[in-house]
Amino acid sequence: MIVRIMGEGQMRLADSHFAELNTLDDELLEELEAGDEEGFRRTLGSLLDAVRRLGSPLPDDALEPSELILPAPDASMAEVREMLSDDGLIPD
Repeated sequence: MIVRIMGEGQMRLADSHFAELNTLDDELLEELEAGDEEGFRRTLGSLLDAVRRLGSPLPDDALEPSELILPAPDASMAEVREMLSDDGLIPD
């Protein structure tokens, strides 16, 4: 799967990492719903770090369609709420 981190670029990840990312996405959604800014920051950082750690960066000139688009590390809770559907950032 191809994942884009806004403002950073694209990463290729094996589908086998989906469960780990989905767990972090569920935590992020809970923290957003609770208005937990500290938890939101921590979990967003963990989600983005997991993508960076597990993925392989695509060249900057690659134009692959992204299956997932994640917010930038400095995105606000309001910005992330706008990105969400009922399924979170990572659809089930």
